[in-house]
Amino acid sequence: MQKKRLLLGQPLLDITLKRLCQEIVENLDEAVPTVLMGLQPRGVFLADRLNHFLRTEFDTHLPLGYLDATFYRDDYNRGGNILKPNSNKVDFIIEDKKVVLIDDVVATGRMVRAGIDAMQVFGRPARVELLCLINRKYERDLPIQPDYVGQGVNTLDSQKVLVEWKEQGFAEDTIWIID
Repeated sequence: MQKKRLLLGQPLLDITLKRLCQEIVENLDEAVPTVLMGLQPRGVFLADRLNHFLRTEFDTHLPLGYLDATFYRDDYNRGGNILKPNSNKVDFIIEDKKVVLIDDVVATGRMVRAGIDAMQVFGRPARVELLCLINRKYERDLPIQPDYVGQGVNTLDSQKVLVEWKEQGFAEDTIWIID
């Protein structure tokens, strides 16, 4: 039987999201415009929530896009797994801009690498920064580290981090560690 332990719930989750927004605002550079890019599928829920707080709490309006990296994954077509792609929604130019790539959980770094590869189709950004809600320490297969972290956790390979958003139909926003 799986055991669920609450990692983040309300109101701490909203406090964490507002802190991440504050860090984004502090790092804005007028010389290099910033855009937000949510990594499909689950990074878009976090990107939407951050975008909401940036607008309402910080009066900061940044372009927001959704990026699908399915066909750039190194496990695409491996082991008989059929992956279903999501749609891209990038209605702005990323050339010479700072892109804040957003994902809910960073573990091995492979999905982030795929996202960076997928992003190159839309241009060459001046800089790419990575924001994650949960940073699973000691899980990296690739040398990728987030610039903005909601919370870092030490987990075993056998454990999973589950992020549940109201937008997905859950009663409340919660983050769990599942043993």
